[in-house]
Amino acid sequence: MTETQSSDIKSGRLPDAAYADNFSDIHPPLTPHEALVEADRCYFCYDAPCMTACPTSIDIPMFIRKIQAGNPVGSAKTIFDQNVLGGMCARVCPTESLCEEVCVREVAEGKPVKIGLLQRHATDTFMEREQPHPFTRAAPTGKKIAVVGAGPAGLSCAHRLAMHGHDVTIFEAREKSGGLNEYGIAAYKTTNDFAQDEVEFILQIGGITIENGKALGRDITLDGLAADYDAVFLGLGLPGVNALGLEGEDAEGVLDAVDFIGVLRQTEDLSALDIGKRVVVIGGGMTAIDAAMQSKLLGADEVTIAYRRGQEHMNASLYEQELAQTNNISIRHWMMPKELHTESGAVSAITLEKSEIGDDGKLHGTGETVTLQADQVFKAIGQAPDAGPLAGVDIALEKGRIRTDEARRTSHPKVWAGGDCIAGGEDLTVVSVEDGKIAAESIHKALMG
Repeated sequence: MTETQSSDIKSGRLPDAAYADNFSDIHPPLTPHEALVEADRCYFCYDAPCMTACPTSIDIPMFIRKIQAGNPVGSAKTIFDQNVLGGMCARVCPTESLCEEVCVREVAEGKPVKIGLLQRHATDTFMEREQPHPFTRAAPTGKKIAVVGAGPAGLSCAHRLAMHGHDVTIFEAREKSGGLNEYGIAAYKTTNDFAQDEVEFILQIGGITIENGKALGRDITLDGLAADYDAVFLGLGLPGVNALGLEGEDAEGVLDAVDFIGVLRQTEDLSALDIGKRVVVIGGGMTAIDAAMQSKLLGADEVTIAYRRGQEHMNASLYEQELAQTNNISIRHWMMPKELHTESGAVSAITLEKSEIGDDGKLHGTGETVTLQADQVFKAIGQAPDAGPLAGVDIALEKGRIRTDEARRTSHPKVWAGGDCIAGGEDLTVVSVEDGKIAAESIHKALMG
């Protein structure tokens, strides 16, 4: 172990003006002229590979063609047909590993059409012009559906059900709706309270009521919902955070990265947030990158991401990794946490052990260690399900997550589920949107015979 130093955690590390600059939109929107120029690069492929790569199957050539024709509002309607949260997905989707990765121009030239920015141009134009809602509700069916969770999956499911004429009540545990879009995405990716604007846009269809501050297992029960409603959709997300499993994990300065991001997103005065001079983030996904980036943007001098495997194993995209590195964030691969060091109840350093994959195919420590000074250590090693609200309920689980079929139907005859909380779920907004849409169509079919 190396000699440790007293912690250095404080607010106001930067001049006041720097916070606004650091947390401004990381991808400024395209101007109308730039959008036209970029749309003109699209080949409008037949059987376009970008459509196949999109989890929500947006007709990408069609929406780009409408931009090219000077019709961004019509383009947005094409996007919303398949993805009602298309505005947020345009901001946070890893397009570089989805639609843009398979773009014909990327394959041929290494420079894909900027599909994500074009999608944002269309959806932003639509919402800024205060157009009438692009969907019309069908005649009322008299059916009532409860949706638990106002995150991407729940909102997507509720909107599609309302479109079919059903009445939907969303129960959300937090004070604000939006789920990870509101609480779990880096502030520089979604500025100007866009998550709430999108929630309001979705509610414009009518037939959807949101009850905030209502948590499953505390204020409502699944059995009660199943008795009072014709169907139930669970979009619970993953509320827990995996632990490091080290002594001293409860020390001051050892924090959950998701909670850190959520606090930052809800803070009006960023200069009032405390941040360490030396920050270590444990993990290799998008949350780890977001936590590291925001630490740096708040004024931390040294920020290190430690990941137990190699670069090729990281869940964060190559673009996100490069973004971190260009902001002077060190990413150390093949390093896993071994020991937390504390002084007076606060973390002061962390020892990392070099790791490798053994002959048995499993990850092992090599015995070689390095100790980094750390005022704060953020845990970003994956989120965990909370089985508490489902205790005693007849719903099949798989490794703590809800088991569903292809239609997102659970083992309970009146319950569907989608998003991060289901077995095999992916931590992507766009995948959660698709889950909600698939479940809504299945519920509609089941209720209407």
